[in-house]
Amino acid sequence: MTEKKTMTMAAAINSGFHRAMAADPKIVVLGEDVEDPIGGPFKTSKGLSSEYGRDRVRSTPIAEGTIAGTAVGLALGGYRPVAEIMFFDFITLALDQVVNHAAKLRYMTGGATPTPILVTTVIGSSHFGAQHAQSLEAWFMHVPGINVVMPSNPVDAKGLLQSCLESPDPCLFIQHSGLLYSTKEPVDEGRYSIPLGKAATLRTGEDVTLVTYGTGVGVCTQAAEALAEKGIEAEIIDLRSLVPLDIPTVLESVERTRRCVVVHEATEFCGPGAEISARIHESLFNELLAPVGRVGAKFTPVPFSKALNGFPTVERIVAKVRELC
Repeated sequence: MTEKKTMTMAAAINSGFHRAMAADPKIVVLGEDVEDPIGGPFKTSKGLSSEYGRDRVRSTPIAEGTIAGTAVGLALGGYRPVAEIMFFDFITLALDQVVNHAAKLRYMTGGATPTPILVTTVIGSSHFGAQHAQSLEAWFMHVPGINVVMPSNPVDAKGLLQSCLESPDPCLFIQHSGLLYSTKEPVDEGRYSIPLGKAATLRTGEDVTLVTYGTGVGVCTQAAEALAEKGIEAEIIDLRSLVPLDIPTVLESVERTRRCVVVHEATEFCGPGAEISARIHESLFNELLAPVGRVGAKFTPVPFSKALNGFPTVERIVAKVRELC
């Protein structure tokens, strides 16, 4: 067993890349500013080009479609490419390559041409304005053939990254800029994986289930503490991956609590919570004491001002839970 070291999420992801690349010479990284001395816009590729050379770690022009298309070609050639898209918003320029090619080629060829690309990207930078802060994960949940992952802590980030790098299918690994450096925890310095499609129950409770992921974990934890002061015990489930989606764990929890609120930074309208709510209602309609509630972002572009952003807050979550109770 390897030792643990206290790391931020960014450092844990960087550690994951170092360990994976040392073990698998077919892993290559390409994207804007991924080479040293920059080491990626959020430093998650720091030291990789110095350690493994420019043949395996290559900075690219600002051309997201080319980055994704090159990754698809490399995957067809037997490599495991990592394509970094600096901000999630810019993946719109790479949708054809990711959705029409990477997601479908293994299916269309009966497994003969797998495209195990890993697309990494960042959300949450609202101080850069509406074109750098969108949470578009629901788009990709709708596309068969792509795994969608969003960790909430350093330990999960490294473990989920390893699972993505081992997947035969393309994976979208979403990082929230508000989490990359805000928290630290002990992380195993060696290689380890956390299975895709397996949620984590972070807090147990009997009155309501809070289903969330990413930054929603922190705000739900604060809301659960506030609710406990009012005599309401909330269970918290961190989905960790949105595709595959661990519906069994969600249903097992809601069957006990009989109430549920889904929380995410993506817009509430047509967000991931809509699918989760539908699954719960279809399976547990007769067991529920109240309809499933949703707390997501308001249906508006992300404003520059944090005071206007409309993201889930402790107050909104507490109010929704008290409404259901």
